[in-house]
Amino acid sequence: MKVLLRKDVEPLGIVGDVVDVTTGYARNFLFPQGLAMTPNKGNMRALTKERAAAEQRRKLAHEQMQRAAEKLADVEVTIIAAANEEGVLYGSVGPKEIAHALAEEGHPVRPEHVRLPAPIRHLDKTHVDIRFTQGITAQVKVWVVRERKEGETEEGAAPEGQPTEGTAHEPSDG
Repeated sequence: MKVLLRKDVEPLGIVGDVVDVTTGYARNFLFPQGLAMTPNKGNMRALTKERAAAEQRRKLAHEQMQRAAEKLADVEVTIIAAANEEGVLYGSVGPKEIAHALAEEGHPVRPEHVRLPAPIRHLDKTHVDIRFTQGITAQVKVWVVRERKEGETEEGAAPEGQPTEGTAHEPSDG
């Protein structure tokens, strides 16, 4: 069944496109959501202004994404996570956490832009691809570091005056 799109529908097309879809998809989703209508000359004429406005919005969004990708060129973010002694995370770091860390640094990245083959499960530095659209991508460095425990210093040792594990002073027999 041919339908005329009233709004941009990601896998199908943009405003004003006439696309071929299954009858059920058109009747059960596109028409009730107001995303499409029957393609006739009157409807097509009515959408010419909307199509021009949509083209302008897409062009503007494309330029903004291009600038955002350029700003991400040499960005590094650090994510603090709880991990065991071997460096294995108790949970994982995924697109949501990476997008949040980048947003805190002032970079408008949504979780769906972050491309990870699998969630990060170890303490390490990882290069992560950020894909805004088909042709606009960037790569950022993500450092996943261990969460410090209470009383722990930078090097992982206990503060001065407190014994570290295995160095406790025990009375000697002698």
